[in-house]
Amino acid sequence: MAAIKRRDTKPERTIRSMLHAAGKRYRVDFRLQLDGARPRPDILFTRARVAIFVDGCFWHCCPEHGRQPGVNGGYWGPKLERNVARDRAADEALTAAGWTVVRVWEHEAPEQAVERILAILDTALSD
Repeated sequence: MAAIKRRDTKPERTIRSMLHAAGKRYRVDFRLQLDGARPRPDILFTRARVAIFVDGCFWHCCPEHGRQPGVNGGYWGPKLERNVARDRAADEALTAAGWTVVRVWEHEAPEQAVERILAILDTALSD
């Protein structure tokens, strides 16, 4: 478990690189203090109030690629369920505080994810 990276995963670095190339500047792994929650989005646009999470298919139970481990299910099942519950709680807290939440799965094409993020940013900044 110590070898599992919490930040700077390959999908996250790819998306950040593409956003930076598009001229966007952001905060990385910045903890927010909200009422009842302390979410830590992977990428954060503070002025636009947009929080980006790049979720791994295994760790966040992707409906398309997520799978339950065959070994030690008594440990992994509840752990993965807590991850999903924490994701939903973070989404609710951010939305209640006026943030836009974007979830990107690691299997998504980075180009499409960045297109979606840029469209959301343009909308958020034009309001």
